[in-house]
Amino acid sequence: MNRLRILTATLVSGLLASVLVACGSDGERPSIVVTTNILGDVVSRLVGDSADVQVLMKPNADPHSFGISAREAGDMQQADLIVANGLGLEEGLGSNLDNAREEGGDVLEIGEEIDPLPYASGGDEGDLDPHFWTDPGRMVTAAGIIADHLAGAVDSDVGEEIRSSAETYRAELDNLDTEVSELLGSVPEDRRKLVTNHHVFGYLADRFGYDVIGTVIPGGTTLAAPSAADLRDLSTTIRDNRVPAIFADSSQPQRLADVLADEAGITVDVVPLFTESLTEPDGEAGNYIDMQRTNAERIADALA
Repeated sequence: MNRLRILTATLVSGLLASVLVACGSDGERPSIVVTTNILGDVVSRLVGDSADVQVLMKPNADPHSFGISAREAGDMQQADLIVANGLGLEEGLGSNLDNAREEGGDVLEIGEEIDPLPYASGGDEGDLDPHFWTDPGRMVTAAGIIADHLAGAVDSDVGEEIRSSAETYRAELDNLDTEVSELLGSVPEDRRKLVTNHHVFGYLADRFGYDVIGTVIPGGTTLAAPSAADLRDLSTTIRDNRVPAIFADSSQPQRLADVLADEAGITVDVVPLFTESLTEPDGEAGNYIDMQRTNAERIADALA
C-alpha cells in the first residue's frame, strides 16, 4: 500500500512538473505570424528562440495566389504580431490582413517601410513594386526595422534577446550583400540585360545597374498571361539584344519561357531562379541567404 502511494505521488508530481514547464516555455513567448516564407525565414533568424513564429506560405508556393485555412486565419487574429510583405504581394490575404487590423492587431507590412520603388515597366502607372528582397541591401534595412518593431513590442528581457539575435543575423546579411555585389558586378555592363518570367527584379536591376528589357508574363504578378503579340515583341527584343538566357521562376511552369526561346530563333538558355519562394529547408534555396547567393551565381554565369 505504501509503495502504491509513493508511486502515485511520483506520477502526479511528474505530471505537474510537465505542465508547469510547458506553460513556462510556450505561454510567455510572443506569437508571430508571417505571411511569406522568405520573410518567415528572416523573422525566425531575427528572433531566435525568443518567440514562436508561424509561417503561412508553404515552400515552393506562389505568394500571389496561395491561400490559408480557417485555422490559420484564426491564428492571425490571435497573434501578437503579423509580419507581411505588403504592397499587394499577398493577393489572397488582403481581407485577412484587413480583418486583423480592424480587430486591433499589430500588423507590420514591411514593404511600405523600405522606400519602395515603382515598377520600372510592366506595372500599372503608380504601382509600387513589392519584390524588394531581390536587393539584399534592402533586406538588411528591412531586418533592422523588423527587429526594432519586435523588440519594442515585448518586455525588456525578450527585447534584448531579439536584439542580440538580430545583430548576428544582420552581419550575415551584410556579408551576403557584399558577395552578391561582387558576383553581379563581375558581369560586363553591356551584358547586364534581363529577360524574366515576370517583373520581379526591379530592385536588383536598380541596385546593380541591370536592365530588365522584357518579361514573359506582363506585369508584376504571376496571375497574368501574355498574348501572342507580347511573345512576338519579346522574341524580337531577345534577338535584337542577343540575350543569352531567360530567367524563369523555379516554382512556376517554364512552358511559356520554353516557347519564347523557340520563337526567338536563337539559342537561349532557360535558367531557373528562386525568385518568390524558398524551397524545402534541404533544397537549393532553403533559406533567404542561400536563395540570393544561388540566384546571383546563376545570373552571373548565364550572362558573363
